[in-house]
Amino acid sequence: MARYTGPRTKKSRSFGESIFKAVDKSFERRKYPPGQHGNTRRRKQGSDYGVQLKEKQKVKYTYGLLERQFRNLFVKANRKSGVTGEILLQLLEARLDNTVYRLGIATSRRAARQLVSHRHITVNGVLTNIPSYELRPGDVIGVRAKSQGLTVIQDSVSMKSDVRNFGWLEFNPTLMAGTFLAFPERNQIPENINEQLIVELYSK
Repeated sequence: MARYTGPRTKKSRSFGESIFKAVDKSFERRKYPPGQHGNTRRRKQGSDYGVQLKEKQKVKYTYGLLERQFRNLFVKANRKSGVTGEILLQLLEARLDNTVYRLGIATSRRAARQLVSHRHITVNGVLTNIPSYELRPGDVIGVRAKSQGLTVIQDSVSMKSDVRNFGWLEFNPTLMAGTFLAFPERNQIPENINEQLIVELYSK
């Protein structure tokens, strides 16, 4: 199963923000772009295409998709009626691995992807090991009974975090299960994303 396995903090520095997890101490120490001359190098202002491409790459790495997956998702969003950029983000948020992360069952999307792939997560009571599985309103996401005692899951669920405070999700820590209530509105999605740049990039 293909996924990005390169350096995460270096990639976050290139985008100017921590995109892989909420707290990245390595990124906080060096918030400037990577490069031989560190923070002293004067950098040219990017072209319109460069800005659009960078925004697309940022979203792709944030949600853990490779190029073909992301392109296919954009094509799907473009076919639906409505605002393409907003629909694209809704489809990204409806991915199973992202929702496991949003519910606080995992501390990062990468960790959530691993939990799904290793068969620790169920959807409507059915074991599901496909991270890209698209959820629908009303779907119930839970931790398999045999996996609820895992330390990594217990620690993540017990953490006091704002991760699961989203209007389109509902979580019961006692049952270790949550419900995907609805597709989120654009103003509910906290990521710093300018989706219009991505639409403009693919419209060329």
